[in-house]
Amino acid sequence: MSQSVRVQWGSGLVELTWSVSTEMPPRQLITSVHGCCFSNGQVLLVNIKGRGFNFPGGHVEAGETPEQAIHREVFEEGFVKGKAGMIGIIEVSHRNNPDFDPKGKYPLIGYQVFYRMDIEEVLPFLRNNESACRIWAEPSEIPYVINDHELALEILNEALKMDLNTVI
Repeated sequence: MSQSVRVQWGSGLVELTWSVSTEMPPRQLITSVHGCCFSNGQVLLVNIKGRGFNFPGGHVEAGETPEQAIHREVFEEGFVKGKAGMIGIIEVSHRNNPDFDPKGKYPLIGYQVFYRMDIEEVLPFLRNNESACRIWAEPSEIPYVINDHELALEILNEALKMDLNTVI
């Protein structure tokens, strides 16, 4: 089952489609990775300067796998380490975006890969990257804190269902 929304991206609209999946899209089309990170029943949110509170995540660096990227990103933004498993993808479509630049850094159709992470280690928060702070929220509080589109709640709900002990 998938769910789609249209969101403002710069001055144009893009279509985001969430799908539960453990099938990795082609590497060259993955634009970012993001994690729903849990510790003691609470969810980690990071306040990224200029964007508000959200799940930690970011771009996949050259030569890095999506799995390596999620571990790096949650460490850089939230100063945590843990075990992660893929829960799904958001397809980002610029098909109807009049401002899409085919020579820009994003593909016409790209993917954001989402993971669930069970945090095993929380380190001191140093603020030496783009995160201003981190907070721990009860899952029921997320709609009142997160600064993102409504698909974030679908992703959270799927992450809550996942048991990393059964992931191979």
